[in-house]
Amino acid sequence: MVGNSTGKSLMFIGAFILLAGVIWYFLGDKLRWIGHLPGDINIEREKFKFYFPVATLILLNLLIFIIIRVWNWISNS
Repeated sequence: MVGNSTGKSLMFIGAFILLAGVIWYFLGDKLRWIGHLPGDINIEREKFKFYFPVATLILLNLLIFIIIRVWNWISNS
């Protein structure tokens, strides 16, 4: 059924967001490097500030890809 898999997916996403929030709450001071990686674009001028976290987005994309692959591997077993 479509509804059953959708519910499981929403529960997984919610659990992941909850886990990320708990980690961020307790380890937030140790995770200050997120958003300040080499490769993140940061341009500051007198009246202009531009920030685009390229390396952070690539790292986040890789993490999400791994989580989805593991999720698919577990659900197909």
